[in-house]
Amino acid sequence: MEPINLRSFKVKVSKNKRKMKLFLSRLEKNVPRRLDNIAAEVDKEVWQEVDCLSCSNCCRSMTPTFTKKDTERIAAHFNQTPDEFREKWLYKDKKGDWMNTKTPCQFLDLKTNMCSIYTIRPEDCAGFPHLAKKKMTDYIHVHKQNIEYCPATYKMVEKMQLRFEGKL
Repeated sequence: MEPINLRSFKVKVSKNKRKMKLFLSRLEKNVPRRLDNIAAEVDKEVWQEVDCLSCSNCCRSMTPTFTKKDTERIAAHFNQTPDEFREKWLYKDKKGDWMNTKTPCQFLDLKTNMCSIYTIRPEDCAGFPHLAKKKMTDYIHVHKQNIEYCPATYKMVEKMQLRFEGKL
């Protein structure tokens, strides 16, 4: 597995983002048979090629949504109340979701690209980048956003484009 070069990744994204988003829109409107099975196959292929620890761009440039359970679990880890944890690290966005106050994430070790609370990380982080979710069409809007931040999502869309070339 080759380490991810974020500079070259961002160049590829800027060149291909529009085409990839259009492809995902077509996929969403004209859902191929067995899409979820194909997505699961592609997911396995992607993780043979992408190493998250050589990247951590999601933790550097995005913020997860913290659920009530997340804040309770993580606060307990730090011997804080959920309110103390939220006051120290989070803010409530316009939709009412709890988000990190800053990026990169305060729990990311920038030298190792590792999460300091990995075993108790937010559910949003644990599920990211949501490639193999059943009912892929429910996550296409997420993939459209994530291709800009996540090399694994980018690679998944790239592979899906090849699989459905000329079929949508």
